[in-house]
Amino acid sequence: MVRQKIEIKKIDSLSARQVTFAKRRRGLFKKAQELSTLCDVELGLIVFSATGKLSEYSSSSMVQVLARHNMHSEKNENDLEHHHHPQLPLQLQQDNRCTHAMLLKEYKDKDRHLRQLKGEDLQELGMEDLIRLEKQMERGLSRVQKSKDDIRLKEMSALKKKEATLKDENAQMKQFFDQMGSSMSTQGDKPSPDQEGQYDDSVTNTCNLAHNHLPNCNSDTFLTLGLPFPD
Repeated sequence: MVRQKIEIKKIDSLSARQVTFAKRRRGLFKKAQELSTLCDVELGLIVFSATGKLSEYSSSSMVQVLARHNMHSEKNENDLEHHHHPQLPLQLQQDNRCTHAMLLKEYKDKDRHLRQLKGEDLQELGMEDLIRLEKQMERGLSRVQKSKDDIRLKEMSALKKKEATLKDENAQMKQFFDQMGSSMSTQGDKPSPDQEGQYDDSVTNTCNLAHNHLPNCNSDTFLTLGLPFPD
């Protein structure tokens, strides 16, 4: 009979999942023991269940395996840093690591504080921390309001200056058009040169006609009428 292949995916049933975990954990530890015995290797296995329960296996001592692992990891990290900075002395490398750690911590603190100012990640804060955070937000809001008021005052001042400039321009234009109107009115009342010539001819003809028809008239009559004295 051919053994059916099991599809590798998460088991939905909790009880079936726990049974499968127990069986496969025993099988995994057995395979690790066989590998250690057959190949003479030092190994360690650490397994946490879905409920957080720890299960471990080591060929010698788990503490010894972890210490060896940490020492190997530190050696690889030092080799990598030396490869990137081969000319830097050891003290300078340590200072760089300390500076990097401080900057990273400062960045995390600033980022957490910024989220708290936005109302996030407040679960870890006590009452005093919340009161201090509230005061900081109030001071920040006050500064924002002051900046808005300053901008509004500047805009109002600029509008008033523009209004005064427009009023001056309107007054100048009104004065100019008033002068133009007065000039045009004066020119309309004054007779043209042709009209003045016709008026003089009419007065002369009238005087001649009066002199022909009124031979006995004297100069006083013409002076009274405002006419030129006949020759």
